[in-house]
Amino acid sequence: MAAHNNDHILPEEDPHNPYASSNRWRHQESSAFARAAIARDPHTTTSSHTRDLSDYLNSTRIEGNRPDSNGTGNYRPIVVGSSDGAHDGIGVEDGKEVVCGPLLNYRRMEGRTWHGSVLLVTKGGGQTQHFQPTLNIGRISVAPGQQGLVHEGSAANGATVDAVRSDHGTDVPGICLYSDPRNTFWQFPLTCDIGDTETKWAYSIADVRYKSTTKPKTNYFYIPAINESMRMMFHSCNGFSVGTDEEAWSGPALWNDVMRTHAQAPLHVMIGGGDQIYNDGIRVKGPLREWTDIGNPKKRREYPFPESLREACDDYYLNNYIRWYSTEPFAAANGQIPQLNIWDDHDIIDGFGSYVNEFMKCDVFRGIGGTAHKYYMLFQHHLPPPASTYTSDAPETATYGPDHDPKQLINTYVRQQAFDSSYIIGSKPGPYVAEHSMNMFAKLGARVALLGIDARTERTRHQVNYPETYDMIFDRLRNELGAAAATGQPFRHLILLLGIPIAYPRLTWLENVFSSPLIAPVKFLNRRFGFGGGVFNHFDGSVDLLDDLDDHYTARTHKKERNAMIKRFQDICSEFSVRLTILGGDVHLAALGRFYSNPNLHIPVEADHRYMVNVVSSAIVNKPPPAAIANLLASRNKIHHLDPDTDETLMALFDKDPGNSTKTRSSNNVTMPSRNYAIITENSPNNHVAATNGHAEAANGNLLENQFDGKNGHSFLSQGEFGAGTKHKAASLETHGKNYDGSLDVCIKVEIDQHDKEGRTEPYGLSIPVLNYEAGKFGTNVHSHHLRQHRSRPGTAGRQSTRAPSTAPSLPVSAPETTGH
Repeated sequence: MAAHNNDHILPEEDPHNPYASSNRWRHQESSAFARAAIARDPHTTTSSHTRDLSDYLNSTRIEGNRPDSNGTGNYRPIVVGSSDGAHDGIGVEDGKEVVCGPLLNYRRMEGRTWHGSVLLVTKGGGQTQHFQPTLNIGRISVAPGQQGLVHEGSAANGATVDAVRSDHGTDVPGICLYSDPRNTFWQFPLTCDIGDTETKWAYSIADVRYKSTTKPKTNYFYIPAINESMRMMFHSCNGFSVGTDEEAWSGPALWNDVMRTHAQAPLHVMIGGGDQIYNDGIRVKGPLREWTDIGNPKKRREYPFPESLREACDDYYLNNYIRWYSTEPFAAANGQIPQLNIWDDHDIIDGFGSYVNEFMKCDVFRGIGGTAHKYYMLFQHHLPPPASTYTSDAPETATYGPDHDPKQLINTYVRQQAFDSSYIIGSKPGPYVAEHSMNMFAKLGARVALLGIDARTERTRHQVNYPETYDMIFDRLRNELGAAAATGQPFRHLILLLGIPIAYPRLTWLENVFSSPLIAPVKFLNRRFGFGGGVFNHFDGSVDLLDDLDDHYTARTHKKERNAMIKRFQDICSEFSVRLTILGGDVHLAALGRFYSNPNLHIPVEADHRYMVNVVSSAIVNKPPPAAIANLLASRNKIHHLDPDTDETLMALFDKDPGNSTKTRSSNNVTMPSRNYAIITENSPNNHVAATNGHAEAANGNLLENQFDGKNGHSFLSQGEFGAGTKHKAASLETHGKNYDGSLDVCIKVEIDQHDKEGRTEPYGLSIPVLNYEAGKFGTNVHSHHLRQHRSRPGTAGRQSTRAPSTAPSLPVSAPETTGH
């Protein structure tokens, strides 16, 4: 993949990378992240007379007293024609050169006001800024010829400057979030009025220079009508791991399909489920190479993280973000579809938080955790970072509070931190990242809300989040849902955003093998002689796959926490009659998990507060696992019992492989090892069109009764699931989201051919009904249900019901298999 034409070139990689995992189960690690950045001068063609003039001026000017640099040597004299800065027409660094952006974010809705932000990163900076960019935003009329957009004038250097002007045009001065001699981060807060119909908005930033001649000077985005919900796009694993042949996978090709979808039916929000960027290369040819090369785990744990190493890691994260967020077509989506993001391990480094505690507490992990958090705040949330991050030179930086490292603030401006009301901030810092978790609640239009849980900041091998954080999240959730219900406009759907799937096949048998005492002799041989090097990770010496398995909610170490969280969400769903849908990525394949009430309770999905679909969509960029792994997971797709009243399993979504391929065996209808992303749209009750496939109705207008009664999860459980796959109405853009029953249409778009640079996809669809919960209408649990049956029908034992034949594709089991938690 081509690097951003910035200030870096990338040298050739080594013929063999000793740090790439040879285990095909593991996320493959990418060569593009494994290259060292070498600074170059983009202005070497400057004419000789300009250079002679600047040399003369620099040699004859008289400077005042130099400010104290505390011995760091960071002082930079002001020079004319400085070769390390951006230049305007006369060769002066002016802070107007854009190195990344614009990036568009969504934050919240309040009344009839939409709140968002735009981020722009410019070259150069320091404690003071001599240039403040201004963004102009205006609502664009949809009438032909009334675009409200004019192109005005030219800049002094001859570059055309586009400016948005409309009847509603507003100038928004940039707010400096962070600035050091390398770059300045500008945030433009946006407030847009929400109309009675969907509105199109345009924005531009005047008097700045984009390096790319094809970069649009004006960007557009869309806001739904006041009585409609947002069209959502969900993605995860947006990058390549070290060792992946990026050209063989056509780069970030699926973003071309995202932009085609956006052009046909504009997306209102782009939800990132973690791993929006892959920073794993920091340990291969980045500044952590020397540390990773240390063979003795004890010496590696005791390795310091001084200011010099912090600076090098800071440069790595900054340059990697600039490179990736400027890579097309991802960059185009960044400027046109508002983002909402949580983070996961690859936003820091592979497996962060899931290695053994003694190793995770080491200086290096604390240091890179803080440094990665800094740029996660800036690039993904458009928020100012903490004033300083952890170094072993200033150990007080490990404590969140007013104490800062003065070395990190030399010639640097950091805006005071403040959090938007959409955030739910954890009460105490994480165990390895000395920052508080950033959970989110956001309204996604009229009837849909989103809750995003930060499942990385507080993570350890034995916990995902603190108990206090869950209490804060559920308190906030009850307040928000209650307030909406009190207005007479309740939320009907709640989207839960998690970094990893929560309804997913168990791999307990594999955990047992990797944790077995039988592995101990092999570990010893690995430490002493390097035996089995590809099987063990280079951090704590554990089995390479074990940190990935420990990351999952379904891992035995997280089982109790996971089950307790699902039970609390069941209570929320029944209390507010709101349907929960879960988004999760991480596993590099597509699947559809769901929880549902024990069939013995005879609760239809439309009234089942336990029915929750887990849309598993990843990766949009990274390579998928081999088909054999997807087939193995499918064979492990048992019916699990979260408790006596709640079952869970994957649904048969994939009625065929994408295109004309044969990626999976014929019996695998539940896991798809291809790159993918998801589109989710409410079937608005304001629509007035006939119901179609996926919402079949009887002649009298009522849903067909008893068709799904008593079915288990290896069958379709509702009209919305019936016929799921490529022929479902949710899979077609012409009918997706066009019904009127208030359900959610879900379409997972799966890559057809990895060599297709256009990223064409095959769509698979289903619908998720709204929840109409009535307390007491059905048995609250299996025990009470059977007791009621026994009393009403003396002499009978067990349930009596008529089952229709299963309409789901066959699965690799001859009869429903069950297993415990």
